Amino acid sequence: MMQYPDAMQSIARATNKYLLLGNGFSIALKPDIFTYGSLYENADFSRAPYLRKIFDALGTRDFEVIIRHLSDTARILEVYRPKLAKLAAGLRNDAEIVKDVLVQVIASRHPSRPYEVSADQYRSCRSFLRPFRSIYTLNYDVLLYWALMHSDLEDQPLNHDDGFRHPIENEDAPYVSWQQASSATVSYLHGALHLFDRGTEITKYTWSKTDLPIVDQVRDALNEDKFPVFVAEGTSSVKMERILHNAYLHKALRSFEACMKAGTGALVVFGHSLAPNDAHVLRCIAAGGVANLLVGLYGDPESATNREAIKQAQSLMNLRSRLRGERWPLAVKFYDAASAHVWDG
Repeated sequence: MMQYPDAMQSIARATNKYLLLGNGFSIALKPDIFTYGSLYENADFSRAPYLRKIFDALGTRDFEVIIRHLSDTARILEVYRPKLAKLAAGLRNDAEIVKDVLVQVIASRHPSRPYEVSADQYRSCRSFLRPFRSIYTLNYDVLLYWALMHSDLEDQPLNHDDGFRHPIENEDAPYVSWQQASSATVSYLHGALHLFDRGTEITKYTWSKTDLPIVDQVRDALNEDKFPVFVAEGTSSVKMERILHNAYLHKALRSFEACMKAGTGALVVFGHSLAPNDAHVLRCIAAGGVANLLVGLYGDPESATNREAIKQAQSLMNLRSRLRGERWPLAVKFYDAASAHVWDG
C-alpha cells in the first residue's frame, strides 16, 4: 500500500479530483458509535425482538445484509409457495422495521452537538476535504455537514455547496430546501439524517433557521414518525429503484456519473469497501472515463475485508476494459487509509 500523501502526489496532474466517502469516514472519528456492531448493540428492536435472532442466525451485525436476506426470502417464497403471500408480506414488513431501527439508532447515538468534535479534528478533516472539487458520501450522519460548515476556524475556506437554499416563497421557513437547478458540489447519494421529503420539496434541517441542534430536530421528527430521506435497502437494484423515485437522489447519482466521465479526473475512495450492494454507484466508475482510482484500505492488506475490496477494485478494472476498451484504462492504487489522518487533529 501507498501512504496517502504519496497516493495523492501520484494524481497531482489530474484536472479534477473527486471524493467518495463510505462509513469508514465516520468510524474513523467515532468507532464506538458508527460501526455496525456498536449500532446493533444499541438498537431498539422492541417492535420485533425476534429480529435479533436473524442477525445471530446469519452471523452478522450488518443491517443491510439482514434487509437483503429478508427481501430475498420474500421473493423466493412467492415463487415456491405462492399461498404464503401473508408470510412474504411479513418478511418485507420486517425489512422495513430493520431500516427504521437503523435510522433511529444512528440518530440516537449520533453526537448531539458539533462541539463534541474538537476544533483540531475539524481542521484536520477540512484539510483532507480541501483538494476535492466534488464530494459524494454514502453516509447518513451529519459529520461531513458539520465539518463543511465550520468556517469559523482560521483555515483556508472550503468552497462547497450542497444545493440547499432558503425557500423562494417562504424564506421564514424553519428549513432550507433543495434547488434542483443548483450545481451542488456536495451530494448525499443515499440520503442523510437531516434531509426530509416533504412531498413538494426536499428540505434540510439547519441550526441557523431554528437555533435548535440538527440532531435534536431529527430526533423530534422521528418521534413524530417522520423519517428522513434514507436509502438502506439490501441490494443495489432495490437501492436504485428508491433513487429513481426521488429527484434529489437521482440528480446526485447523475452528478457522480457525469464526474466519472472525465478521462483527466481522479476518484479517491475513503472508508468504503466497494461492496456489491453499492454496484449502482460503482458502475459509474467502470462505465466512465476517469483514469485513476485510489482506494483506502484499513489495517492488514491481507485481511478478509481488504482482500474483498481489492477483488472488487480489480473487477471494476475488468469491467472498464469490457465497457470502454483499451483506450480508457482504469488505474487502481491502494493507500493506507490511516495515513490520511482525516480526524487526527
